[in-house]
Amino acid sequence: MNNNTKNKKWYAVYTRPRWEKKVYALLQEQEITAYCPLNKVRKKWSDRYKIVHEPLFKSYVFVQVEENEMTKVRMVSGVVNFVYWNGKPAIIKEDEIHTIRRFLNEYEHVEVESVVFTPNQRVKIMSGVLMDKEGIVIRSDKNKVQVVLESLGFRLTAKLSSNEIRPI
Repeated sequence: MNNNTKNKKWYAVYTRPRWEKKVYALLQEQEITAYCPLNKVRKKWSDRYKIVHEPLFKSYVFVQVEENEMTKVRMVSGVVNFVYWNGKPAIIKEDEIHTIRRFLNEYEHVEVESVVFTPNQRVKIMSGVLMDKEGIVIRSDKNKVQVVLESLGFRLTAKLSSNEIRPI
C-alpha cells in the first residue's frame, strides 16, 4: 500500500435516486477513487432479452478518500451526503469492498437484503468490550438489538447496534 492510499478510507455516499452511475462517472472525472457495484441482470424487452448492469445498492456509491477530501465529494452533482453512523461518516472496511467485487465477478443477478434479527436468535458480538461473545437476541428494533449474554452464571443484557453483531 503506497503512501497515497494509506490514509484513505472507504465511505458510502448517498446519491439522488437513480444517479448512481452518473455520480460514479463524475467522481472519476474529479479523480476520486470510487466504486459503484453493478449487478448483471437479464431483462426482457418485447422482442429480446438483454443483459443490463444495474447498481447493486440503490442510491449508494463507495468512495475512497481522506477526511480532507470529503467536501470535494459532497460538491459532486448528484451526491446527497455521506452515509452516517453514530454521528460520523460510516467507514467501510477494505475487505468488505473486496468481497463485494469478488462476489459480483463470480455471480450474476445478485440480490441485496438487510439482515433482520429475531427474538431467540443466537448471535456473536463483533466489536467492543464484549467482542467474540455469543448471546441470544431478546428484542430487536430499527437501531438497537438487545442481547442476553450468559456467562459466569449471570445474565448480562447489552443493547447493541445491528452492525455490531452477526447471526451464528
